[in-house]
Amino acid sequence: MKVIKFGGSSLASSTQLQKVLSIVEADDQRKYVIVSAPGKRFDGDTKVTDLLIQYARQTIHHQSTTAVMQAIIDRYAEIGHGFNVPESQLTPIYDIIKNLPNQTYADNTYLMATFKAHGERLNAQLVAAVFAQSGLNARYLDPKDAGMVVTDVPDDAQIIDSSYDKIAKWADSPQILVIPGFFAYNRNGQICTFSRGGSDITGAIIARGVHADRYENFTDVDAIYAVNPKLVAQPAAIQEMTFREMRELSYAGFSVFHDEALIPAIQGNITVNVKNTNHPEAPGTLIKSVKDGSTAYPVTGIASSSSFCSLYIRKYLLNKEVGFGRKILTILEDHHVSYEHMPSGIDDLTIIFDEHQLTPELETVLKDEISDAVQPDEIYFTHDYSILMIVGENMRNRVGIMSRASTALADHNIKLIMVNQGASEISIMFGVHDRDADQAVIALYNEFFN
Repeated sequence: MKVIKFGGSSLASSTQLQKVLSIVEADDQRKYVIVSAPGKRFDGDTKVTDLLIQYARQTIHHQSTTAVMQAIIDRYAEIGHGFNVPESQLTPIYDIIKNLPNQTYADNTYLMATFKAHGERLNAQLVAAVFAQSGLNARYLDPKDAGMVVTDVPDDAQIIDSSYDKIAKWADSPQILVIPGFFAYNRNGQICTFSRGGSDITGAIIARGVHADRYENFTDVDAIYAVNPKLVAQPAAIQEMTFREMRELSYAGFSVFHDEALIPAIQGNITVNVKNTNHPEAPGTLIKSVKDGSTAYPVTGIASSSSFCSLYIRKYLLNKEVGFGRKILTILEDHHVSYEHMPSGIDDLTIIFDEHQLTPELETVLKDEISDAVQPDEIYFTHDYSILMIVGENMRNRVGIMSRASTALADHNIKLIMVNQGASEISIMFGVHDRDADQAVIALYNEFFN
């Protein structure tokens, strides 16, 4: 039994949806179909989700919504008409779109979440109608009816564990169930969305709930590659990788698969298969608890991300001062700021943050409060900061990985501003300047894969 998920580009038009239909028809084990909102049909096109965001903003500001509302209706109509879906089944979709501004919302964050979620919700209804029109025994299943209950955070919800027992009741459904990704409902019946790429999360939740044998995540690439193909031409494809490897690489910038989606898959020990909608015959990449095969490469993948910044703090005899770290962490906690890493020396430490949670004003406040609390000799933020990671389960059994990596970077005149090897021994993290990040990735790829 398989759960399959299709992204927005696979559902952008009737032509693309025909490929989805063929994939579902080709395997009778594909019983649960998770869908995103329709994506771009061509370069320069607008995704339905972006249209819905515009629709929501115009509603909030009491502006005319006629044009954007009609554009959304036209997108669904185009797909439905391509499969001869009866107008009687399309009209309810149009009515829901028209009535979105007339609903009652707790506040504008719930309004925005609800509007955005309807890209997936209405598309799942449409896809179920297309499947049925094409002769498949399919039906739409709303997340509420599926039993999915989430925390009350409108735009970053988390599944509540008791949902899995409710989802399990659908494990023996005789029909193909088409389920919208990206959202579910809180205990008050309000729509809340998952974070970016939330349809991946929905797929993993359903897969765990129904105890699926495999979760097939269809994208627009033949496999997950060892490095960003925009940086390296024809990079090595990863045939198998572990959940831990994918989690580490996702953190460092891999964007093919949402890292939060791994959590339900790990908990359910469900193999994830990343495949290409346009080439479904390709084996893709398997993500699982333990690799079955072996590889000649000590490294599985290399990634980098520039979404970090650092706070450097220096104080003489810092290592002798009891409570120094606690004082700093208490200030961060008071401002609801989390940190990523904290490499340190005897007289200094660096705190690395995801810079999306900081503003210039907040940085000033943090510097002032930390200065008052610990009286540092020097303190400053740095934004020219990228994190670079090499990841691989085989690294634990190889000698000299750090030496090879640092030498390759030195040969390309790339300065290291931080080094951290995790306790698990499956990853090494480097801090480099933003301007050096891409060249560093290329240098490491050439060292370990060429």
